[in-house]
Amino acid sequence: MTEQNKDIAPTADTGPSLEFTLKLARAQAVMVRRLDAVLGGYHGISFSDFMLLYNLSRAPGTRLRRVDLADRQGLTASGVTRTLLPLEKIGLVERQQDPRDARVAYAAITPTGLELLNNAIVVAQQISKDLLRNCPPDQLSATTAMLGQIAGMDSTLA
Repeated sequence: MTEQNKDIAPTADTGPSLEFTLKLARAQAVMVRRLDAVLGGYHGISFSDFMLLYNLSRAPGTRLRRVDLADRQGLTASGVTRTLLPLEKIGLVERQQDPRDARVAYAAITPTGLELLNNAIVVAQQISKDLLRNCPPDQLSATTAMLGQIAGMDSTLA
């Protein structure tokens, strides 16, 4: 460390929690970048699009209210709307009105979207296996459970 940098270097130990958070953020960025590249190259969708289609496919009736989809995606409602628009234009998702309440609208995966998702899952599984090839299965299961807890997710939800 140079004499100049010594004055701006952190003085406190980061601790294991912050260290984990920093490494998790870096790992997430690497994974998303790789999945974006491969899913984009093979299927023309981003990893964010993939997650949106995946969440819709797992929902009852393969549809969700936009606010619920936003919660699952970790986005705002307007962020989900911006993400849905191009997917609607290319026919992967559609808007559905609630027949009982005109104020409620759903985002639903279309048959075309479901077909694309099923093909994209194969690619995403392979990339995920490759990215995690050096992780022992027991550590992977424990870390998956821990990340679910951090995210406030029930272990049965995706």
